[in-house]
Amino acid sequence: MFKRLLGVALTFGMAATAPPAFAASCGARDSVVANLKDKYAEQLKVGGLQNVRGSHSVMEIWTSAETGTFTVLLTQANGISCIVAAGTDFFEAVPAVVPDGTPS
Repeated sequence: MFKRLLGVALTFGMAATAPPAFAASCGARDSVVANLKDKYAEQLKVGGLQNVRGSHSVMEIWTSAETGTFTVLLTQANGISCIVAAGTDFFEAVPAVVPDGTPS
């Protein structure tokens, strides 16, 4: 019984620590950013600092009005950037305008 429990725990533990599928899309930040600019005409739109389990990383969203593409980039403190999401048909949400005055 203990051997089965240990085997199941090891199997699920190894699966949980496996690198994500996007790990193949990692590289030096300068190289990744150059590719986004040259190949997709994307520019940095927004970004922020992410603190997960005491580890800091920078999350950025790159977009292109020309191509409609977007890329979510996560950069670790060691300078390695990974593409965690990418897609097409990017749009910006426009905030609703509240008219001045009192409602009638």
